Amino acid sequence: MPPSPPWSVARPRPTSQHPSDASDSVSRIWSLPPAWNIWPVLHAGRAALTREGVSVTPRVWLVRAGRHGERAGWALDNQVAGGGFREVDDLTQATTRNAVASRVRAGFPEAKPNLVANYTGQLWALRERIAVGDIVVMPMKTSGQIALGKVVDGYRHLTDPDPERRHVRPVHWLRTDVPRTAIKQDLLYTLGAFLTICEVSRNDGAWRMTQVLKSGHDPGARPAVGASAAAASDVPQAGDVEADASPAVDVERYARDRITSTVIEHYAGHKLEHLVAAVLRAEGFSCTVTKASGDGGVDVFAGRGPFGLDSPRLVVQVKSDATPVGVDVVQKLQGALSSHGADQALLVAWGGINGHARALLINQHFRIRVWDADDLIDAVCRNYLRLPDELRAELPLKQVWVLVEEETP
Repeated sequence: MPPSPPWSVARPRPTSQHPSDASDSVSRIWSLPPAWNIWPVLHAGRAALTREGVSVTPRVWLVRAGRHGERAGWALDNQVAGGGFREVDDLTQATTRNAVASRVRAGFPEAKPNLVANYTGQLWALRERIAVGDIVVMPMKTSGQIALGKVVDGYRHLTDPDPERRHVRPVHWLRTDVPRTAIKQDLLYTLGAFLTICEVSRNDGAWRMTQVLKSGHDPGARPAVGASAAAASDVPQAGDVEADASPAVDVERYARDRITSTVIEHYAGHKLEHLVAAVLRAEGFSCTVTKASGDGGVDVFAGRGPFGLDSPRLVVQVKSDATPVGVDVVQKLQGALSSHGADQALLVAWGGINGHARALLINQHFRIRVWDADDLIDAVCRNYLRLPDELRAELPLKQVWVLVEEETP
């Protein structure tokens, strides 16, 4: 667990969002055809608990780390969430929504009223609506994983030289390696909203994310809650438009998540090894898939040449679990790399690898490569037209063109 953050805990503030604009550019994608102890909070459901006057009934907020996830490492290292909106001045003295709107208009003098309202809603959420004790969800585009943490103090305007790193909330990051594959499709759709800051509530999203924070897995919506939560989220409250109902969704990410879900449904367990072998064959390797048991840490042997004996010769380990794999798997693969006389190794870890495993691989860049679910899906799409007809029939994909939505700062 990360160390306690160096922030003092303040009293909570009352705790929005709007759709984003779209650009004229287009993108081609693959798609399927048509110092606190947080665990008492997780066990308490929506019951109101307080500690030193601070509400610990958590709402859940999506707070992005930049259009390309460029602020994620900085946010984790500095125990904060937020940033962006570089054109907007310090909001410390902006104690009303109108005051925030005035600063947004000053920062974006040419912006249309809808865009001003959009940015105002998001910054008002960061400034005021997000409460101490609420949960923050931060997707990390660079790793394909999701970080979750607890808000521990009120709004801060930092004096960082980078204007993209000033509007923040102090956060104690509790999980930083939750794979997207651990989240069910309907909740991933909510996390695909283009808004930088928005509340997660549709389909029992708040409760489910607290369960992810606790166990690393999304249990799905509770039967008695999911429908009512979805209906409630369709009715915006005064002055706010809930992000869950926003039409501005990252279509490319949504399509990829659907493909990812379909792949693991069809190719779970030993079948995923055959998919990996098919992809490697499409890339010019000759492959042999080992038996399901007694493989000695190797699921696929791959090599160049007519018999697969030419370099580069690969040993491949495939793990279809949704949770990140650890050091033991990496060490076993390192041993197989040496004992089989291979040149390189490929670890296909559907749920990614944890921090300890990543640290072990720092000096193995030219010997061991890791593919997570996103990397494997990239390889499938890259080689799709060269895959066997039978596999393409099981995984029917087509290319489409869509407008690229403009994300907020």
